[in-house]
Amino acid sequence: MFAFHSTYLAPLEEVDKHLVAHRAYLKTLIAENILICSGPRVPRNGGFILLNATDKDEALKIMANDPYAINGIARYEMIEFELKSCTEGFRELLK
Repeated sequence: MFAFHSTYLAPLEEVDKHLVAHRAYLKTLIAENILICSGPRVPRNGGFILLNATDKDEALKIMANDPYAINGIARYEMIEFELKSCTEGFRELLK
């Protein structure tokens, strides 16, 4: 699994100009059963995304296609991890 945390590289006014496109992109990932969860950090200076990608290359490609990355609005840092334990029902989300 892959977690990404982002840091905004632009003021929130600029970030918000790309928010609709960013959220639309995330919805496509939900429909493809790739995105597990996402949301803004608190305080709102970046965000968090949890992906169920097949491998590191796919995860990096997915995030490179995010409108925030394409437009230089955010920088993403990846954390790859092996899922060992989780709450009941979570693995069902990964199918």
